[in-house]
Amino acid sequence: MKYGGQFHLRRILADWLWEAFSDPRIRDEPFDAIVPIPLHPTRLRERGFNQAGAIGEIVARRAAVSLFPCLERRRYTETQTRFDRKDRIRNLRDAFALRNSMPVTGKRLLLVDDVLTTGSTLHECALVLLAAGADSVRAVTVARG
Repeated sequence: MKYGGQFHLRRILADWLWEAFSDPRIRDEPFDAIVPIPLHPTRLRERGFNQAGAIGEIVARRAAVSLFPCLERRRYTETQTRFDRKDRIRNLRDAFALRNSMPVTGKRLLLVDDVLTTGSTLHECALVLLAAGADSVRAVTVARG
């Protein structure tokens, strides 16, 4: 989807992701909003869409919660596909921030991304949200790489 510009696949990927909502760790723990993993503006211009946002938008509608794009990627990072776990963590350090001080205090948030490899992207985003006062942060991904 993301490397081949296959935006139409977002619906199929959202269907796969929706299956995660039958897992008791998601189903039995309410959440207030879905937070897509952000792309850096340069990468967004190159790709034309944010795959996590496109998938998250569909899933948010199905879950009857808002899509809450409260994170921004403030530093351009190399693609994570080239790095091992240690280098992925280093590559992402301080890459994410809360967008315009959006209110997350007390919110139960669900991060959405396309692929989980080492979990470093989700971890960094969760740290930002928790530091800003989110009550809880969990994550779902379409695939594991």
